[in-house]
Amino acid sequence: MKKLLIIMALALGFMWSCTTDSRNSDTNQYTHLDVNFDAVFGKDSLNPLLQKYIPFTLSTDISLLSESEKALVLKLVDAARYMDDMFWYDAYGDKDALLSSIEDEQLRTFAKINYGPWDRLDNNAVFIEGHDEKAPGSNYYPKDMTKEEFEAAKLEGKEGLYSFIRRDDSGALVNIPFHEHFKMENEVVAKLLREAAELSDNEALAKYLILRAEALLTDQYQASDMAWLDMKDNHIDVVIGPIETYEDQLYGFKAAHEAYVLVKDMEWSRRLEKYAQFLPDLQRGLPVPDNYKQEEPGRDTELNAYDVIYYSGDCNAGSKTIAINLPNDEQVQLEKGTRRLQLKNAMRAKFDKILLPISQSLIDPDQRKHITFDAFFGNTMFHEVAHGLGIKNTIDGKSTVRRALKEYASALEEGKADMLGLYMITQLHERGEIEGDLMDYYVTFMAGIFRSVRFGASSAHGKANMIRFNYFDEMGAFTRDKETGYYSVNSGKLIEAMNSLSELILTLQGDGDYDAVAKLVKEKGLIKAQLKADLDKLAEQGIPVDVVFNQGPSYLFGS
Repeated sequence: MKKLLIIMALALGFMWSCTTDSRNSDTNQYTHLDVNFDAVFGKDSLNPLLQKYIPFTLSTDISLLSESEKALVLKLVDAARYMDDMFWYDAYGDKDALLSSIEDEQLRTFAKINYGPWDRLDNNAVFIEGHDEKAPGSNYYPKDMTKEEFEAAKLEGKEGLYSFIRRDDSGALVNIPFHEHFKMENEVVAKLLREAAELSDNEALAKYLILRAEALLTDQYQASDMAWLDMKDNHIDVVIGPIETYEDQLYGFKAAHEAYVLVKDMEWSRRLEKYAQFLPDLQRGLPVPDNYKQEEPGRDTELNAYDVIYYSGDCNAGSKTIAINLPNDEQVQLEKGTRRLQLKNAMRAKFDKILLPISQSLIDPDQRKHITFDAFFGNTMFHEVAHGLGIKNTIDGKSTVRRALKEYASALEEGKADMLGLYMITQLHERGEIEGDLMDYYVTFMAGIFRSVRFGASSAHGKANMIRFNYFDEMGAFTRDKETGYYSVNSGKLIEAMNSLSELILTLQGDGDYDAVAKLVKEKGLIKAQLKADLDKLAEQGIPVDVVFNQGPSYLFGS
């Protein structure tokens, strides 16, 4: 029976990939179109908006996949496509109405990249006439709802991750769970995940897929999160469901739908295994008083490297994710730990196509030798690891940090991860656990600020980078030559700034000090004139801000 399922899955998948990039399910009418970015970007005249991106094809060594794994991948990609349509609703609403109203192909492509009429790399600026500014709460809340109305509403579960806030016939606010609103879609995805479980030769992966299917139907995700962490030797992986809260910039309460289909690089993953053991000791050494580091990181933390072969939904919107730290559930993190996923092929794309050109333009020639992929990989990896350090609950025990800091929680958390990631690298290098020149990590980190700050204020990562750039500037962590415009890192000052900003962020998180964080973002989460001029120079030189992916079975397996 399993062999028959594999043959059917492969046949249907290859037939679909060779004939069309659209798929109408026999259980619903949702259709998703993958974009052939090479064809769009290959036009003689390219819309300046699209020039912010550069295409990259997602692939992996398929010779390492068994026949059952190939069939499993096809099933997971099919499930992931539904997350794309669901995220369109999270972010905008009626996708088909918007796209059908745009006659220009390139502008329509740009709308697909941004999942709406707002430019995510330009602080959500409107790029299609006739549309209002993007609501901070995206499509999670009524457009006419005020914060005062929401906070006064006696509505059970209103701050929950997995629901939309809507109005009933009388105009009162009501809570609509995701599993009710997306009932039809979730039933289809659950069916696909169960079918994928039948194709899997890995018992732990099969268990996770079955539990994740149930979670989508109930909005109860903790059991599947635990099962996901229990997987150790699976070659194929999938992250799927409503996960991150970046899209809700009104409160940061609501999760956005997304999916990644992944192939684990078993050799690279084995190289990374040793670093998780250092977390408890590094936690104890954080540069803050003991009550701000009283929580102990889960010991079941994993570091793995992957080729990502399909992005869908939130992670595919605007700037693309290159590393993941999950689950987000604070209880799961404290009890069991997290998994850090380094998306190696996507990371390589950004390093080669963006970071290296930026360093040629802005980094002092004497320090460019320190820009390396290994340092970029390490900085990115330890950023994700550092999410597990610090504190998840305020020191008064009244709230999680995420709840206390609301819409600012994500930006501050990303800033914390950047600082503590660098702190970890510094500490482990001193212990001889990390090889190479420490300046490789510092200079590559500096170049990475220029890369990430271009994501803009609509991105939590962009805000975090603005804060860090301005803080480092004030602390003298780098200098800028006025004649050449080149930046140089001062390693001693950088370490001082790293420790100082780490202490500030960890203290703000532990105190749950919403007002102080709001002040920090207002004062330092901005691009000053000199930095803007340097970033404009990068744009004038045609250096893209981010990548877009050619992806799907036709790219992975060929026609």
